[in-house]
Amino acid sequence: MPFLYPTTPSVSLAGKTLIVPIVSTANVAQLAADLLIASLGLHQVAILDPSYCIPVVGGREDGLEGITTPLELFGKPESRVVIIQQRSPVLVSRKQEFVDALLNFAQTSQFSAVLFLSGMDLSNRSDAQMITPTYQIRLPQSKADLKGTHLQSLEDLPIPVYRSQGGPEGDDSIPFIPGGGLTRRILSSISQEWAIPTASLLQFVLEGDNAADAGMLAAVIVRVLELTVPGDQLRAPSSWKAGLFGSPHDQSLYG
Repeated sequence: MPFLYPTTPSVSLAGKTLIVPIVSTANVAQLAADLLIASLGLHQVAILDPSYCIPVVGGREDGLEGITTPLELFGKPESRVVIIQQRSPVLVSRKQEFVDALLNFAQTSQFSAVLFLSGMDLSNRSDAQMITPTYQIRLPQSKADLKGTHLQSLEDLPIPVYRSQGGPEGDDSIPFIPGGGLTRRILSSISQEWAIPTASLLQFVLEGDNAADAGMLAAVIVRVLELTVPGDQLRAPSSWKAGLFGSPHDQSLYG
């Protein structure tokens, strides 16, 4: 069964940067992807095999015809990024199958770079990690160099490299990521022969109204990938206004 079902055949994926939000703490990665998709004016270009995920369907953004599925790919011909949006977790019994299919998709599509996004549980933050909520992980096992790629800014921007509590500086293994979902499994599954420049951005968050956290993570992504956002202002999708965290309370209840 194919992993990719194109809905806009005219969009070529080769040479673009793939952004992959991982289902993790507070869904901050998915919320940041929402902001980027809306702000960059991206549209659905493909549906990815939904059989790996818990089944879910819903209405599409802005009342467009059709339904929303668990895994979709967004882009447009003139954009140098494409973004996966994942709306339900991967089935426990298919975790490694999904990871293998995702990594194979990234390789066969000839992306120029891959950036994974993940939330981390703020309650596991150490004193040394209080300087910033945002961290990065680069792949020590990969031969791919970030220099001269869309991820080069990660070497210049003041985004610390994430290490788990008590982890030694020289340790080349992917650290434990509290509340990071499949992030560590995905990064650890990448082999030494992997030739695509790849990194991950992580953000410490607590569960709640995480719209502001998502805005912060999306702003970091824009800076890292040097994206141009119209009006230099991130825009929330219209679905957020319909009650992202539930409908507002009827104030008459409170007198």
